[in-house]
Parts: sequence; C-alpha cells; structure tokens
Amino acid sequence: MEKSFDIRYIFPNFFTALSIFVGVISIIASIKGDFEKAAWLIFVSLILDGIDGRVARLTNATSKFGMEFDSLADIVAFGVAPAILFYQTVGAGYGKLGSMVAALYVVFGAIRLARFNVMAPSSEPSVFVGVPIPTAAVFVASWILLYLKYDLTPLRFLIVLMTLGVALLMVSNIRYPSFKKIELKKIHIIRILVILILLLGLLYLYPIELLTIIITLYIFSGIIRAGYFLIRKRMKFEKN
Repeated sequence: MEKSFDIRYIFPNFFTALSIFVGVISIIASIKGDFEKAAWLIFVSLILDGIDGRVARLTNATSKFGMEFDSLADIVAFGVAPAILFYQTVGAGYGKLGSMVAALYVVFGAIRLARFNVMAPSSEPSVFVGVPIPTAAVFVASWILLYLKYDLTPLRFLIVLMTLGVALLMVSNIRYPSFKKIELKKIHIIRILVILILLLGLLYLYPIELLTIIITLYIFSGIIRAGYFLIRKRMKFEKN
C-alpha cells in the first residue's frame, strides 16, 4: 500500500532548494564580476541552510532524502560558489596555483560533507570534527568582501593561503564547537542579551569587519586549542 503524502516534508526541502538556487545565482554573479553581490548571496544561503534543518526538526520531518539533498545543496552554495568567487577575485591572478586552490576547496568540501554524513549518527552534538563547509564558505566570502572594500592587494597571496588552509581544515581532525546545544542559565540571560544587542549594533555599523573578525577568530580558535592540547599531551608524555 502506498504511503500517504505528508506535506511536512516539503517545507525543509523547499528551503534547501532555495539555498541551491541562491548558490547558483552567486556563481553567476561571480562570473559577471558582481563580486560583492556574490559574497552576500553566500551569507543568504547560510541563513537558508540554517532554516531548513530547524524546520525539519520542529516539524519532525527529518529524512534520509532531506539529509542527502542538504549535502548536495551545501556543495553548491558553500563549495562551488565560494570557490568561483575566490578564483574570480584573487585566484585567477596566480594561474595554476589559484585554480588548484579553488579546486581543492571544492574537493575537500565534498569529502567533509561525506564524512559528516557517515559520522553523524555517532558524532558528538557539541563539536564538529573539522571546519564545517558553511563556516569555511563564510570565512572565504568575508575575506573577499574585506579585500574588495579596502583594496587589500598586498594581502592577495595571504587570502590564497588562508583559502587553502581552511580547505585543509575541513578534512582535518581538529574539533570545533557546534553551538547546537547551548544551556543558558537564567542569571546569564540579561548579560547575553546585552552582548547580543551590542553585537547587532556593531554589525549594523561594520558588518563586513565584524563578520570577518568573528569567523577568523572561530577558525583560529580550533587550531590554537588543538596546538595547546598537543603540547600538553607531549609535556605529560615527557614527564612519564
């Protein structure tokens, strides 16, 4: 007997489809040379990507199809779109090196998504193993926006290295906080609210600068944390 149609499954997959659509528009904008628009569209895809998962959980409409569809959306919106943006703005000036970095970013992003899907049932909800591909995309897009706003031509090669670095971090074993389950104590709610309001104010005044600082600190926090635990482990081993 055929299963009856359940409309609940349409809503999360609709937002996933929108994420792909916006990702493709971002790619077209990069090809046309409208780089600022292309970068901001990656942020729009990020919002849509966040909505689809939450809608699926709220409506109890999670499915294997939804998970696979979401991964395909991510490789377009957070893999191909930022790679094309990077290549068109910075990478093309470095010939084969720029092409290689853009290609590796997409390939490693695909590996990161495949590994996440395999590990999802047994993974810790509080951490990500490796940088998530949406985070990597925002990192690349925010630095491109900063590069365009301030004409950071002397930092072009640094952006190439950072893009390659974040691509490698996606397939690394470095752990990053996921913030999926945050326990807020009542006594901290007002303090957190004040901080959020201040951040929103700064975001209104300096959106590109603040986004770049936040995402860069997040990326480097994982590296620093991993380095700290490695040194601590080595010192403990030497003592024994």
